Amino acid sequence: MNVKKLIFGLTLSMFIFSCNKDDSTSSNSLDASQARTSVEIDKLTDDVSYVIENQIDIQLSDSGKMTEIPESLLPPCATVTTVITGNTWTRTIDFGTEGCTMPNGNVYKGVITISKILTSNPLSRTFTITFENFYSNARLIEGTKTIVRTLTTVAPIHPTSTMTMNITVTFPNGESYERTGNRVSEMIEGFGTAIWSDNIFSVTGNWSTTRLNWSQTTTITTPLVFKMNCQYGLVQGEIQIVRNNNSAVINYGDGTCDNQATISINGSAPATFTFGN
Repeated sequence: MNVKKLIFGLTLSMFIFSCNKDDSTSSNSLDASQARTSVEIDKLTDDVSYVIENQIDIQLSDSGKMTEIPESLLPPCATVTTVITGNTWTRTIDFGTEGCTMPNGNVYKGVITISKILTSNPLSRTFTITFENFYSNARLIEGTKTIVRTLTTVAPIHPTSTMTMNITVTFPNGESYERTGNRVSEMIEGFGTAIWSDNIFSVTGNWSTTRLNWSQTTTITTPLVFKMNCQYGLVQGEIQIVRNNNSAVINYGDGTCDNQATISINGSAPATFTFGN
């Protein structure tokens, strides 16, 4: 079960949130706590996205589009059904209303639906993802994601997934964050095998986060590297968060498999923080 922990290793343990930081008196500010809250939302959605990618691979293998059936990242408590209607297939992942405990202890509730319209183009496929009463550790995720997956035409053949998101994440205290933007995830190693742990992804992109009277942007300034044989997944890369004239730089290291990252606010000396278990 250790492989299943790889995607979920970026857990909610680093979540630090203060409602006073996000009211009208601090709409122009950006401190370490707020930056880590933004990063927390990143991790929350990343975990879900890789589960979705895994289920897409399984569905493609079931339909004969891949030669091997990938290992599933889902525990037995999740129910998966696929319905094919005309030229559309819909894969539904139901975690139940009482919650489904993942191998690392995180709890998912509700339903994720993945839909695809069948086309004759084997090099580009578009998937639509929706959420129905879906919670990750009591955080409600609403909205849609669209994933366009393309394959290279030269060796080594591998996929690149461009995800466009328009979602809202609501925390248990009622605080909601709207997230729009895109992430481009390129599988640079591991494609063509059924082993999830040999996959390595390089991720770029940018997105905006809006709450009440403020908005901020996040840009991946150095590609993020996710190694699925590392417990914590994210091992390298850098992002920058900008709100008005304030900025935070988060650096995830040089590829070492650990849960250490640094944060610098407005050019201050980097401070170390940990993520994951």
